[in-house]
Amino acid sequence: MTKYETMKVTKRDGRQESINLDKIHRVITWAAEGLDNVSVSQVELKSHIQFYDGIRTDDIHETIIKSAADLISEDTPDYQYLAARLAIFHLRKIAFGQFEPPHLLEHVRKLTALGKYDEHLLKDYDEAEFDELNQYIDHWRDMDFAYAAVKQLEGKYLVQNRVTKQLYESPQFLYILVAMCLFSKYPKETRLDYVKRFYDAVSRFKISLPTPIMSGVRTPTRQFSSCVLIECGDSLDSINATTSAIVRYVSQRAGIGINGGRIRALGSEIRGGEAQHTGCIPFYKMFQAAVKSCSQGGVRGGAATLFYPLWHLEVESLLVLKNNRGVEENRIRHLDYGVQINRLLYQRLIKGQNITLFSPHDVPGMYDAFFADQDEFERLYLKYEADPSIRKRSLPATELFSLVMQERAGTGRIYIQNVDHCNTHSPFDPAVAPVRQSNLCMEIALPTRELDDINDPDGEIALCTLSAFNLGALESLDELEGLADLAVRALDALLDYQDYPVKAALNATEKRRSLGVGVINYAYYLAKNGTRYSDAAAIGLTHRTFEAIQYYLLKASMQLSREYGPCKAFDETTYAKGILPIDTYKRDLDAFCTEPLHLDWESLRRDIQQYGLRNSTLTALMPSETSSQIANATNGIEPPRGLVSVKQSKDGILRQVVPDFPRLRNQYELLWQMPSNEGYLKLVGVMQKFVDQSISANTNYDPQRFEGGRVPMKQLLKDLLQAYKYGLKTLYYHNTRDGAADAQAEAEDDSCAGGACKI
Repeated sequence: MTKYETMKVTKRDGRQESINLDKIHRVITWAAEGLDNVSVSQVELKSHIQFYDGIRTDDIHETIIKSAADLISEDTPDYQYLAARLAIFHLRKIAFGQFEPPHLLEHVRKLTALGKYDEHLLKDYDEAEFDELNQYIDHWRDMDFAYAAVKQLEGKYLVQNRVTKQLYESPQFLYILVAMCLFSKYPKETRLDYVKRFYDAVSRFKISLPTPIMSGVRTPTRQFSSCVLIECGDSLDSINATTSAIVRYVSQRAGIGINGGRIRALGSEIRGGEAQHTGCIPFYKMFQAAVKSCSQGGVRGGAATLFYPLWHLEVESLLVLKNNRGVEENRIRHLDYGVQINRLLYQRLIKGQNITLFSPHDVPGMYDAFFADQDEFERLYLKYEADPSIRKRSLPATELFSLVMQERAGTGRIYIQNVDHCNTHSPFDPAVAPVRQSNLCMEIALPTRELDDINDPDGEIALCTLSAFNLGALESLDELEGLADLAVRALDALLDYQDYPVKAALNATEKRRSLGVGVINYAYYLAKNGTRYSDAAAIGLTHRTFEAIQYYLLKASMQLSREYGPCKAFDETTYAKGILPIDTYKRDLDAFCTEPLHLDWESLRRDIQQYGLRNSTLTALMPSETSSQIANATNGIEPPRGLVSVKQSKDGILRQVVPDFPRLRNQYELLWQMPSNEGYLKLVGVMQKFVDQSISANTNYDPQRFEGGRVPMKQLLKDLLQAYKYGLKTLYYHNTRDGAADAQAEAEDDSCAGGACKI
């Protein structure tokens, strides 16, 4: 008899009994069925040496799961499924006390009584409907998850007590109940059909859902928008209203974008010269404190990106706020920052001229024109430059842009917003509804004045509700028509289903009903279609794909508008004038992309003008870090860092293997294999031709490719200008290879803005 066979284990109720190695062997053998190159005995060996006398049964399960997960590698990728099945077995035992899930109605009644589920489920659906849906659920789809997906579900999405870690549900209950909630107000004769089809789409990973929806829909918390954009004005009332709105929405899992560029500069006169203004930094510190005041229910930490124009008088101090040097008084390191640039400022750089800095308060009309009218901005800018009575400072454009790129490279999280592209290639008419800020993957029109009161009957806080198509799961672009209809209907229904803790957010939603549908698994999509980021063939494939995405989403929103009416502010969109994204893109793309349009845009144009659109915006390409893991997909539009990526999350290290490995192992183009950013930026430009909001696009640099092991400033500026030339609206992370292995740990980030716009 071995020492393991004489060991005692401690049951959940505290009783001790002899360890049952046969039972453990049977469970591991069950989990290994049908998998390649996995060894039951190796998992047993790795776990047995960690057993000890009196070990708790929970700890035995965790040890076995971890032992299997530690064996995930390029040579033995199927351990990701062995570990996942063991983890599913464990979480069902915790949630249900047994492997087999209970009946759907029994489960919902129990969790509603515990206060975990929204009681409307029992009111809106009758017993016969619960029976029909219970029969429809396929709990064996739980076995399609990879290990990283199960750990993310456990950590973030499944309903649980986040203090005791008690889980209450399994993944298929999550998916069916989200579908039931979103379609609960549809007519009884059609809603079960929509519930079933949406359940299939999300549980088979055709449609990816964002963090707020997966973790919140079905619970009593009813706020599921991923992004919240707040326009702060240059008054104490507006600054206080902004701070209050931040707290309200951070506490309910939303990522925050703050436009703080209107605040006047340090030293400005206030109250007719009675006092000097303290400038931006003290108020930005208030915003940081508000963002970090809430933990978002343990699902994720609060985060925000703050935007300001490059021509702000305090810009040199603002650009270094995230820098590790300096003291706390002149640094605000826990926000991310977006620098707003336009055509005139780029022209000053290209021509080697100076940029003049102003306090927005001192140059009437110029701040608004910066977003709404580029010609008017240039006229005012030149006028105020020549006016000796206006406080200003001038410095070489190369010096200022170099500081931007230096801080972007040093922190990785100084983002770029090209405000002119956000308005010239936009769903909104800039004359009446200019776009004044972004959250890297989204931009929504904001009212012509800032927020002064969160309960202002006319104020607006812009929300965006997100999801994504899994490109890797598509067999044909024709599938997108049905998936687009499901996604638009579900997200639009969510806008009416959720609560609005701030009146200004309800105002914006009722007027604009903004959605942002993106993509995941783009790297796999390229690989399975036999192309790479650097291949010319990827350009045509990308053009055809994103044409279909935008076309079918617009068609779905038009159809919804025929049924329920257009959004109230449809007249403030360019769509109302018959202008489509294909009309306003940067024509520089045509120099390298000759792919024609394949769909009937003229017919769609006529239909939109006749029937309107239910939603002002429909597309936004977000990073989708965590939700990509749920589908075992590559992140958003990004190349993977390795065939096995090591993800660093709050739940520990997770190994994720690229899809369809090892069959496609030689087809993937990994991040640090790309020769430069050029091919990637061209593809993003093609995507932006169709995407009506913006794209979380990264730039990546391997210093070892350059002389002296340093990326030259000339290269950074060249890529910045190239991104502008191709019509990109935003740039997200600046990634620098640190010399570690390709499968280096990646910090978890599921955001469009360092935590904002999470999906």
